[in-house]
Amino acid sequence: MLAVVCPGQGSQSPGMLSPWLELPGASDLLSAASEAAETDLAAHGTTSDADTIRDTAVAQPLIVASSLLALRVILDGRDAAAVVDVTAGHSVGELAAAAVAGVVSDAGAAGLVSVRARAMAKAAAAAPSGMSAVVGGKPDEVLAAIEAAGLWPANVNGGGQVVAAGALDGLAKLADNPPERARVIPLQVAGAFHTPFMDSARAEFEPAATGFPGAADPVLPFLADLDGTAYAGGAHGHGTASDVLSNLAAQVTAPVRWDLVMETLAARGVTALLELAPGGVLTGLAKRGLKGVETLAVKSPDDVDAARDLIARHSAAGAESAGTPAATNPGAAQ
Repeated sequence: MLAVVCPGQGSQSPGMLSPWLELPGASDLLSAASEAAETDLAAHGTTSDADTIRDTAVAQPLIVASSLLALRVILDGRDAAAVVDVTAGHSVGELAAAAVAGVVSDAGAAGLVSVRARAMAKAAAAAPSGMSAVVGGKPDEVLAAIEAAGLWPANVNGGGQVVAAGALDGLAKLADNPPERARVIPLQVAGAFHTPFMDSARAEFEPAATGFPGAADPVLPFLADLDGTAYAGGAHGHGTASDVLSNLAAQVTAPVRWDLVMETLAARGVTALLELAPGGVLTGLAKRGLKGVETLAVKSPDDVDAARDLIARHSAAGAESAGTPAATNPGAAQ
């Protein structure tokens, strides 16, 4: 059983789209995303420097467009529903996952995420705030230390990693008084995402998300960052477009519970996890939190053949359409 996951902010790097744009048809796909996002994603993905693409308003549409460009190259014309058994995305990656699940088009995802990105950048500029990764320590003690510093657990990633977010003085307090056997690592982000510091961003993004035209019910299982559960109901049994779009708006101020997403993936019997470009972070978490699950991070076109091989060996949806048995994971809960 194959999970396709989409990375979040911080996974971008200068020049990451250069090798993709050498492929036939890739520039057309990116042009459509750029038009929808109202920004030159080709330039940002090829020539812009690290400081430029660190800007939230640039980073978010760039990451979503990169993930979906990689997906379309890998699938080579096949529908995602024909090969993907379940999808999820970390933070802004949920916008890419919504396109994987068929809720919005690829260009639609780029347009929607650009609204989110600009709103979050504006909110971050309104009041100084930030985020720090807390690695190690006992989970209860880590959460207690974050609360004691007046912060929020913005990302609960599993594998011994929690991201604290809030005011800069609170982050300094946490760094000076870290939980036992834990390291506090400042992150290069613009603000305290997934906390009340983003209330104004949610207020701006919510009407754009919930009123997004042309959205459709998911055509394959889609896990929500809010609680790790799969959407239900709808035309295909995988949730409704309105539920997904409402959750995408709520996610701006709510913690990302990637630990619960991984628990659900394990419970569903996932045997392989394919992380779309610019991959690496989520496969790293999976190696600690999804023992026995084969992982592959797509970083460049050099990984496309390996991704197709992973799909061929693990896709239950693809196996069913071909009439062959799917791989099983004896170590995963069924």
